[in-house]
Amino acid sequence: MTGVVDGPRLLDAVDIARGALIDDGHEPGAHRAAVTEGEWAAAHYFDADLVGYRGWQWCVVVAGAPGADTVTVSEVVLLPGEGALLAPQWVPWNERVAAGDLSAGDLLAADADDVRLVPGYVDTADDVDLADGADPDQVAEVAGELGLGRERVLSREGRDEAATRWYEGDRGPDSEMAQAAPYACCTCGFYIPLSGTLRVAFGACANEYAADAQVVSAEFGCGAHSSVVGPSGEGSPAYDAFDDGVLEIVAVGAGTGAQADPSS
Repeated sequence: MTGVVDGPRLLDAVDIARGALIDDGHEPGAHRAAVTEGEWAAAHYFDADLVGYRGWQWCVVVAGAPGADTVTVSEVVLLPGEGALLAPQWVPWNERVAAGDLSAGDLLAADADDVRLVPGYVDTADDVDLADGADPDQVAEVAGELGLGRERVLSREGRDEAATRWYEGDRGPDSEMAQAAPYACCTCGFYIPLSGTLRVAFGACANEYAADAQVVSAEFGCGAHSSVVGPSGEGSPAYDAFDDGVLEIVAVGAGTGAQADPSS
């Protein structure tokens, strides 16, 4: 081009933009648009017929300078267009981890500022079993002064989150299993209450044929409750045993067709 480069001439520089793509080893498709990018630059868009890049387009930015007569290629880039196939939004790994993802050998460290945990010297009343008659304030005070206990313990928020999750989960009172159960876990001999402040609401199941080793709500229930009574009878569980002792066996004369008198 000759003469001073201006905005309109930059918008007309389609061949220069296409040539830049070809020189870079690309095969651009149809020219789709030219857009002014300020007073001394323009962007040209071409179809990008690349495998795996549906809807993407080549963008070539051309530029000029005041008083210059040369068009310069500033940038060549591949950009997504309307309806382009894009990768899903990136999510940090610690936000992608879900319950059930942890397997044997995996290590999952809690963040230093995890709201579910607090230093062990913070009193959350979780380690005090009121059934022992201990004064929670005195126990917490002594443990804090001596530095006893775990390095970190559940905060009130962490405990409440766990309680809500357990109560609303598959082992809570609103589950299908609990709704069909004749009794609640809190009255079952297999129910082992948790310690601390969660004692009144949750426990562990010790029935190997039920929710063995799982935390259950005190209001949860299943058909394996210790108070469930089995069916009576020594035969089929669904029917009483057949007792032939209540019948009288009567011999019938051969070939006579005569039937003996049952009262005889």
